[in-house]
Amino acid sequence: MDEGNGSAPNADDIAAMSFEQALGALENIVQQLERGDVPLDESITLYERGEQLRAACQKRLDSAQARIEKIVTGADGKPSGTAPLDGTD
Repeated sequence: MDEGNGSAPNADDIAAMSFEQALGALENIVQQLERGDVPLDESITLYERGEQLRAACQKRLDSAQARIEKIVTGADGKPSGTAPLDGTD
């Protein structure tokens, strides 16, 4: 891996981003690609970077979802407690 190549997508800098930063960067890439005025080679690089950002955001969302608890309802339909969202104990 060439650490000196600043133009290549870098997973390390994505990992250092907050969710909001990664999502903002992804939105920026989508806007650039939707405009259609980016040269083909740059579009491919942007697409690859966008895919890395999308994967990082999805991983963070999956992690957050695993930590969220769901409300458990009793037979009467009223809340009776909570359980992990994934159903494991």
